[in-house]
Amino acid sequence: MTKKAQRKQQFLTHLQNFVASLNSYVSTDDGQWTIKGFIDIYKNIYTISSDTKIVSKILEIHLFPHILKFAEQYGYYIVLPEHQNYYPDLSFIDAHDPSIKFAVDLKTTYRLPESSEFCNGFTLGSHGEYFIQRSSRKNIQFPYSDYLGHYCLGIIYSRAAVHHLDDTATYTLDHLCSIVSAIRDFQFFAVEKWRIASDKSGSGNTANIGSINYIPDLLNGNGMFAQLGESWFDDYWMNYGVITMTDPEGTTRKITTLEDFVTYRGGNPQQILHKPKKPTHKKRTRPS
Repeated sequence: MTKKAQRKQQFLTHLQNFVASLNSYVSTDDGQWTIKGFIDIYKNIYTISSDTKIVSKILEIHLFPHILKFAEQYGYYIVLPEHQNYYPDLSFIDAHDPSIKFAVDLKTTYRLPESSEFCNGFTLGSHGEYFIQRSSRKNIQFPYSDYLGHYCLGIIYSRAAVHHLDDTATYTLDHLCSIVSAIRDFQFFAVEKWRIASDKSGSGNTANIGSINYIPDLLNGNGMFAQLGESWFDDYWMNYGVITMTDPEGTTRKITTLEDFVTYRGGNPQQILHKPKKPTHKKRTRPS
């Protein structure tokens, strides 16, 4: 193992040990989120909805003091992004050797109600300019190549049932423990982001890399590129939708699947880990 690989593995091991301790910090004994709402100077408590943007931001704020302690414990300091849309969420920099940097993105997602084994998935950063031009400073705190490794600190949770929540309610401190948390049943994980990538864009027309959404594979880093390696992940997403191929029938199309890309590059498509598909549920029909 090279010195670089050893340093990356060391950081990942520390990060995984850290996230394994977070459940007791954010959860009550029955699995509910310890955050119940917002409080004003009159000691009124306003409940939180399960809106993903609200939940994600409050979770980040909730965890940040512990992340700071983790960084200090292992000799890192953290640089936050200068702008809201910059990558990554956290830059860990070695206090003794600033050339050693690690990118960590906090990613939250919820379990799908129809299956405890699948989640909504999330994006893993852009495959645009800073990903292609590794020395670029566009929308990134430091050039992509400056980072020794790129990691996802993932949080999977369940949403509270809608009928248990009342976004319009106001409570007092006396009723704090009776408030139903917006989310519960957390699972934390840490993994290099390429290991949980899918071969599909993560958000509409924007240039974002999508994740897999099968929870056991997320927790274990068994994404579509896991057996192929990081170089295949880089090559595929640098060229996503750019290279064209011609079918035996003579039809030309852009390559937007990993299977086509591996075949085009002369690799072994059998090394692709195909993610399980979400179960489909037929709509019930009323009897005639």
